[in-house]
Amino acid sequence: MSAAAESPPPASLTPRLEEILQSLPDRAFSARLRAVYLAAAHAISRLSDLDLVKYETPVVDASPDLSLWEEMAPVIRDTVMDVNALLNVIREQFPGTPPVEPPSRPGPADVPGMLQVGMGKLAQSITQLGEAMRNPSVVSDRWQLLAEIQRFRADYREQMSQLVFESASAFGEVSRAQVVPGYEAEVKAAVTVRAITSDLSRIVAARLGKVRDAKPEEVLWNAQQLQTEMDAFGRTAAYRNLRAQDKRKIVEARAEVGALAIQTAPDQRELLTVAEALDALVRSLSAVNQRQLLILHDREVWAACGVRLERALMQSKKDPVASAKALAEAAVSAQALYGRDATMDAFLRKARKLKLATLTGPELLTTIESFQGQLAQLDVM
Repeated sequence: MSAAAESPPPASLTPRLEEILQSLPDRAFSARLRAVYLAAAHAISRLSDLDLVKYETPVVDASPDLSLWEEMAPVIRDTVMDVNALLNVIREQFPGTPPVEPPSRPGPADVPGMLQVGMGKLAQSITQLGEAMRNPSVVSDRWQLLAEIQRFRADYREQMSQLVFESASAFGEVSRAQVVPGYEAEVKAAVTVRAITSDLSRIVAARLGKVRDAKPEEVLWNAQQLQTEMDAFGRTAAYRNLRAQDKRKIVEARAEVGALAIQTAPDQRELLTVAEALDALVRSLSAVNQRQLLILHDREVWAACGVRLERALMQSKKDPVASAKALAEAAVSAQALYGRDATMDAFLRKARKLKLATLTGPELLTTIESFQGQLAQLDVM
């Protein structure tokens, strides 16, 4: 059985989506819409469960690799089948042609047309996947093929999520977290990648400084330490969730570090060059902050932390215990922002070591104000 064919958890709808469906007076329409939403939830789950790590190779080789095509063919087939399963449900439940122009202010009556438009976009994307898989430069390059499959599956999930969100929005004010299947899991994965790659960036930067200052007899030890640090990263959830194109560069860098780590007396300049390139590569991973998923998430966390800190400030003199509790809650919540800003990260690392809920007096007030200053300087808009 292929990785994509493994059984995911049963599809289910969010409480808010269930609430919307239950509120619809037309029970037949509600049942048809439920069928589409369940199919979308199932497809999103299926398209999210593929771990590409097993298809990677530590060997850095640019030669054609047609063997991977044979490995990935079942995955590609299942991907197409998963998308087509949703398209078939939409066709069955809401047959017809999409509207020529989208409505300016969509309402419940516009939902069938919205679903048909979404169906058309997904069908077009399936055609594009077929074209990409017939491109010799893609199917003969292991990393390019992995990157394309990963990109298409992510795009399908995004389109399906948008289809659910836009159609559900026609019935009232909702957020993506309230109605999109798998949204919280995807946000959690993105937050994890950001946090771990941020720590890796800090570790690699520190190692780079030590390599620059290393004495001749310390070069080998630093190479071995860097190898250990990169190997540790390779076992994290963040590594598994990296884009294939980023992962390829990490694999290549690990190979270069490994080659130096087994030498008796590696050249310091060569290790420095590798460490500098690795430092630049790891810092580039901060681009994850530009994902719309994280931008929306960070705005919500930022706002919630601000409210808690405002409450903590107001209670700091009247009720220090309640104030300290609100401060501690804000700090726990703000950990989800870790990796967005280096200065904030330093503050959050320090906050983990402090027993914020027990602070009193001037220290409590100073910590609250410092935290508010950090939030004010954070660019989440």
